[in-house]
Amino acid sequence: MRVTFATEAAPGRPNEDFVAATPDATVLLDGAGTPAGSESGCVHGVAWYARSLGSNLIAGLAQDGKSLTEILAEGIKAVASLHDFVCDLDHPGSPSATVVMLRRTADTLDYLVLADSVLVLDTLDAAEPLVVCDDREALVGAAHRASMDALPSGSPEHAAAHRKYVEALRDHRNRDGGFWVAAIDPLAAEQALTRTVPISDVRAAALLSDGASRLVDRFHLATWRQALDVLAGSGPTELIRRVREAERSDPDGSRWPRGKTYDDATAAFWTFS
Repeated sequence: MRVTFATEAAPGRPNEDFVAATPDATVLLDGAGTPAGSESGCVHGVAWYARSLGSNLIAGLAQDGKSLTEILAEGIKAVASLHDFVCDLDHPGSPSATVVMLRRTADTLDYLVLADSVLVLDTLDAAEPLVVCDDREALVGAAHRASMDALPSGSPEHAAAHRKYVEALRDHRNRDGGFWVAAIDPLAAEQALTRTVPISDVRAAALLSDGASRLVDRFHLATWRQALDVLAGSGPTELIRRVREAERSDPDGSRWPRGKTYDDATAAFWTFS
């Protein structure tokens, strides 16, 4: 097994993604940012949350005997305890993150996906790769983003509309009928998409934050197969370079309406002999 990864912050901002790997596991998180002018109830911030939870998860993945769901639940609980009594954990804007975990155990591959980061598996028995993404946030968000998407990115009006959009989604976070992310409630782990597949069925796997997957699922400048080919031929850095090139070509979001002109982008790529 070989793993490579790259991560790049959006220009002018701290990186709120996290990625780490051991010889048999990888974890990728995409922290949910708090727009300027919105309160979060937390003195630490989103980058701290993603790094704290990610570090806890990669340590848990190095141990045997627990399911990915158990590792995530315990990680969420442990990080909540780090800022309990310091931050307002009941605040609807408390830091959160998407989670993708991948672990090799003997002859199998376990995965977990929570929220809208993406796992892409290049399997031997299918012409097209298996794409795993929890799209519940996008389904909820579709009812709230029309006014934001109609405004030019980078404008004060768009910034205000984005803040309103994020605050509207808070009413649907981590509740039935809404969407689920890692935040303070360990029960969110039970909502993750999980599966175990034979490792002999998989050629390669890609873990992508939504800032990296947007080359395919928002910009439609590549297929998932083509994205895997870029990762295999030139590596994660090249995939991110292509994302940045597309973002720069559409600074006001007229071609591709989006909440953020630029987003943190992280990609990890596994290959198996």
